[in-house]
Amino acid sequence: MREILHIQGGQCGNQIGSKFWEVVCAEHGIDPTGKYTGSSDLQLERVNVYYNEASWGRFVPRAVLMDLEPGTMDSVRTGPYGQIFRPDNFVFGQSGAGNNWAKGHYTEGAELIDSVLDVVRK
Repeated sequence: MREILHIQGGQCGNQIGSKFWEVVCAEHGIDPTGKYTGSSDLQLERVNVYYNEASWGRFVPRAVLMDLEPGTMDSVRTGPYGQIFRPDNFVFGQSGAGNNWAKGHYTEGAELIDSVLDVVRK
């Protein structure tokens, strides 16, 4: 069986990713707490492609969410499906790049990449 790791980056990626998870949860019959509430066995047939099943029967998205500043992460976390993600899979910096590509690539992003790769490896 294949397993997909979904990586969301930046403000746009995390906002689109948040909506993506709402749709995937609806397709698989998973509520905002990660519990299966669907009515069809087909919904559970391939649920392990996108989710890990936790020991308490909760489905957790296989996702890494990253950004250079915490604002978007806070929005995702307080959104309707924010509690479904593992808290360890949120990786963010504190300052952001101020819409400066070079700063994001060479300084702020360079400091964050090791943390992101550690989460991806888990």
